[in-house]
Amino acid sequence: MHNACVSAPPKTFPLETTRRIIRIQTLTLVWMSVEAVVSLGAAWMARSPALLGFGGDSTVELLSAGVVLCRFYSPSRGGHAEQRAARIAGGLLFLLAAFVALASVLMLLGHVEARASPIGIVLLILAAVVMPWLARQKRRLSALTGSPALRADAAESAVCGYLALIALVGLAVNAIWGVRWADPVAALTLLPLILREGWEAIKGKPCCDVV
Repeated sequence: MHNACVSAPPKTFPLETTRRIIRIQTLTLVWMSVEAVVSLGAAWMARSPALLGFGGDSTVELLSAGVVLCRFYSPSRGGHAEQRAARIAGGLLFLLAAFVALASVLMLLGHVEARASPIGIVLLILAAVVMPWLARQKRRLSALTGSPALRADAAESAVCGYLALIALVGLAVNAIWGVRWADPVAALTLLPLILREGWEAIKGKPCCDVV
């Protein structure tokens, strides 16, 4: 039966490095599952485009983490496995950009009026702490393995942290001062970063900067 996971590349990584990657990706899967469910549920209740965009990002990050986990966990080998995993992760980054753009445009056009969401605010505070930490761990591991797929996943974790901060500021500003355009304008400034990281992942650029 064909293995649904993306198979590992011919290059052999140290066992401890592989185990660290599997642990960090498993942790990402658990956290992103909680984050996606809570944020999308809060977005539905509060009619918040900012939380909708953040929940969409969480879903993309969940899928990306699964792809990378499969790529390192599978014992099988394949010459094009790394390129395939990188292209999938890069494509997910472009999907993330679409979620951010959609949520921002909906709010700017005034089609959706966001309500206060205490649950959403608490989740965003936690995500603003957890996601940058995950991104740093993945960048370090990507530097050790030269994996563009892992680099793309690290970029998605970093972007998720940025979006958490932006959405948090937007919700707070909207709740306190009623400035509804602050969140979508700030979120749109992230689009060039997301698209650049997605393009670099598709090209297969390895991660070499350790943050």
